[in-house]
Amino acid sequence: MKVDDLKALLARVQAAELTIEAALAELAELPVRDLGFARLDTHRELRTGAPEVVFGGGKTPEQLVAIVAALAERGGNVLATRVSEEAAAVVLAALPAAKWDKLSRVLLVEQQPLVDNGRGTVLVVCAGTSDLPVAEEAALTAQLFGSRVERIHDVGVAGIHRVLAERARLEAAEVIVVVAGMEGALPSVVKGLCSRPVIAVPTSVGYGASFGGLAALLGMLNACAAGITVVNIDNGYGAGFAAALMNRRRA
Repeated sequence: MKVDDLKALLARVQAAELTIEAALAELAELPVRDLGFARLDTHRELRTGAPEVVFGGGKTPEQLVAIVAALAERGGNVLATRVSEEAAAVVLAALPAAKWDKLSRVLLVEQQPLVDNGRGTVLVVCAGTSDLPVAEEAALTAQLFGSRVERIHDVGVAGIHRVLAERARLEAAEVIVVVAGMEGALPSVVKGLCSRPVIAVPTSVGYGASFGGLAALLGMLNACAAGITVVNIDNGYGAGFAAALMNRRRA
């Protein structure tokens, strides 16, 4: 339930268009809907301004269908991340309105227009092509939560002239998400080139001594450039959501 939905419900009670008992019936499932194997936080958007997002990893296709369908029943948009191709096929068959992006593994049920509530643009910068799945997860998440998103791909530090050539676009963005694996040096370079806040996303891309993204994570945490915030390894969703919040216009 959104704030506007609750206001409309209370206004109907105030105008005697709806009885108190009927209003209580509509609110009966707040703040949790219990599916047995999952308890959906139907109150989250009212509290935080953003609805619950489904993490698809580890869930069976049947569980994912039930969760996404229950959230979609409320009429809002539904986002699920890390959805496998197998699970996506089951959800798409059950919910024709759903769409699945193979690269990012993001599944979206879009029932309401995406509203631009950002002060500016979220720019997602990707070090290498292998980092694209995480970068696209960040980009699609930021878009869902109300930000205009631009993308810059394949500008890793092995060819530093590529990111130097994009300095004007870096400075024009409101918030920058930088996605990189290997040694994770790109966020430091980007932050050294512009005044914008940077959200760094380490990826698990790299050879043996990258330790599944740990090397990139530690490199980003130890960056000498001030103004970098670091999220967890491969956490494109967390970066995209944080960027959208940082970019959001205040009422």
